[in-house]
Amino acid sequence: MPATKPLRSRAAGILKSLHAARPEPRVELEHADPFQLLVATILSAQCTDARVNQVTRDLFRACPDAAALARASLPDLEAAIRSTGFFRTKAKALSGCARALIERHGGEVPRTMQEMTLLPGVGRKTANVVLGAGYGLPTGIVVDTHMARVARRLGLTRRTDPEKIESDLMHLLPVSEWIFFSIAMILHGRYVCQARLPRCGSCPLRSRCPSRDLEAKLLRRRMIRLSGREAGHRSRRRRPCPG
Repeated sequence: MPATKPLRSRAAGILKSLHAARPEPRVELEHADPFQLLVATILSAQCTDARVNQVTRDLFRACPDAAALARASLPDLEAAIRSTGFFRTKAKALSGCARALIERHGGEVPRTMQEMTLLPGVGRKTANVVLGAGYGLPTGIVVDTHMARVARRLGLTRRTDPEKIESDLMHLLPVSEWIFFSIAMILHGRYVCQARLPRCGSCPLRSRCPSRDLEAKLLRRRMIRLSGREAGHRSRRRRPCPG
């Protein structure tokens, strides 16, 4: 999607409104250091941050660093993270990642995208979360389901592929804003521009959003469907019995 002047102007306005609405956004995954953020982000796939935070409180007491996590047995890891879903796959990723951190990086989380994405279970999204929120390094923009949805609704991209969405956004926004934008937009998608019913009426980005009437449209569709169902129920109740 070409970064035209009007589109850059819209992106700048959205950024200004986000700063006003969420001046100090924070990643909601609880962590004390980049290692804990890495573990929590891997666990957050297809799982809520609230659930991950419940699980990691005990996990981090048992495995506070890469060395302890690397020593943990797979069955123990699976049991500890079971409630996050896909626990077998995640346990293997965590174990492999911890061993790679020990063998290649002395137990420390690396600070480059290339090194991060060579770790088991780590893709661009996870790497951007850890490098941005963990180290303050703006290596890219985090594109999860919330970011993808909100960016399309705001008309900042038409893409569906996460890396292409990230590329579009990176061309629209200054590097210095990538970390803020990643966190603030994801929180906006989680609490305001929700998937099933966005809260357009109370949205701080409403004046800049081409989808500003989506809430009203979806509510009208719901009412029509409910009215149709109710009419069908009344019709069935009135139908005379055969014979």
